[in-house]
Amino acid sequence: MNSNCFSRNNFIALKFSSLMFNKRLRILNLNNKRTSKSSADDRYIRGYNEIPGPKALPLIGNSWRFLPVIGQHRIEKIDVMSKQLREQYGDIVKVDKILSRPDMVLLFDAEQIEKVFRNEDTLPFRPSMSSLNYYKHVLRKDFFGDEGGVIAVHGENWLKFRTKVQQPILQPQIAKLYINVIEETAELFVSRIRKIRRKNNEVGENFLNDIHLWSLESIAQIALDIKLGCLDDAVRKDTEILIAAIHTFFANVAILEFKVPFWKIFNTRTWKKCITALDTMRNVTMKYITQALEKKLIQTNNSSNENASLLQRILELDPKNPKLATILALDMFLVGIDTTSAAVASILYQLSQHQDKQHILFNEICSILPNRNDKLTTKELQRLIYLKAFIKETFRMYPVVLGNGRCLTKEMEICGYQVPKGVHVIFQHYVISNSEHYFKNANKFEPERWLKHNKEQTHAFASLPFGFGKRMCLGRRFAELEIQILIAKLVQNFHIEYTRQPLEYEVQPLYLPKGPLSFTFSDRT
Repeated sequence: MNSNCFSRNNFIALKFSSLMFNKRLRILNLNNKRTSKSSADDRYIRGYNEIPGPKALPLIGNSWRFLPVIGQHRIEKIDVMSKQLREQYGDIVKVDKILSRPDMVLLFDAEQIEKVFRNEDTLPFRPSMSSLNYYKHVLRKDFFGDEGGVIAVHGENWLKFRTKVQQPILQPQIAKLYINVIEETAELFVSRIRKIRRKNNEVGENFLNDIHLWSLESIAQIALDIKLGCLDDAVRKDTEILIAAIHTFFANVAILEFKVPFWKIFNTRTWKKCITALDTMRNVTMKYITQALEKKLIQTNNSSNENASLLQRILELDPKNPKLATILALDMFLVGIDTTSAAVASILYQLSQHQDKQHILFNEICSILPNRNDKLTTKELQRLIYLKAFIKETFRMYPVVLGNGRCLTKEMEICGYQVPKGVHVIFQHYVISNSEHYFKNANKFEPERWLKHNKEQTHAFASLPFGFGKRMCLGRRFAELEIQILIAKLVQNFHIEYTRQPLEYEVQPLYLPKGPLSFTFSDRT
């Protein structure tokens, strides 16, 4: 009996020890799960408040960081600020509690940017120019009505407008119909350079304005089939007024959008400048748009007219609604001049700084167009591979627009954090495309990385100069053609140099070299 009792007690003791061991093991495993995440971070989604970022102060939040004198960040140096934030906080950074603005989440991860793009709904909200939105939908609603265009417009009205106009604008075969017109304007610009350069072949310090004139002339030809005479010896007064208004708008809209929005409370001087500039742009462009409409070149069965302007093509889609074509043309003038001009200025500067690359490009152009009088066609443009690579490399290192973004229309998990609806997610393309994580020797200007024989694998979302998805730049096809043809003509005719002190890039508000663009254009022999 004592033996049985001993065995039974021994068994109970062993069983109890086993249960206690298993219990301790379960507790240990549970603690491990709570204190660590899997490498894929699949089962552990952190809260929005856990996203790292600069701490907001009581009452004034993070707004003080962008104020004059006491602030840490300048609009002109957003590129530097973005790099600093990534180095300090990582691939996702929250900047919250900015006066009168939604929270911002800055994203420095190409895979996560792709994820946001791939998951956007039919009405993606792109946070852009709230001041222009107010101008179109409140201040000048009597003119725009429900046809607000594609710039600073969202929701059903944006979708209806874009759906109507995107077919003749985004189709590559339509854009190629304008090669001859774009080439003619580029040749006029070559002639203008020969007239305005000095004895040392150097152009004046205000050469960026001359590039603006070329861009305006190109858009007028494409959109309206009208020659404004921007590149003539005596530039029209209307043209000068329009260029000045566009420059004033872009110089001031950055202040309205990036700094404390006092304009929403009272009419600030910056706000008044912007409104005056927008009204001037609208009035001058409407003059030329009206002229184009009065030409009455379009007929009911004229859809096969290859020489038709974009205005005419849009009118063909909806003959009873001329406002549709009018507002599209306005948007093209609004955002198509400064952006294309800035891109050309940046490309010319990079050509001047990389003479070996310019030499390679010149040889390619000579092999495809041996005679300077040879006209460009689609076939020749397709063969200018190094030209496209050079442009693409410029956009990688010095994108005209440093970032893009979306206002989330639904809650979403990003980088392991749950980000709520309404937050502005900003895609920091400039930082990503200049990162060693995505590009080997990222700080070196190497167009060769974009050639087919190069085996370097590049993430498709690591460099997006024209955006992506439903809100991709609507004028991309035309902008690419304008830039490619102009650069080809300039390199074909001139050896391009910059003999002054090297320039630094700044946001002005587009990203381009800060200083006099006094290039030296020496004739090729």
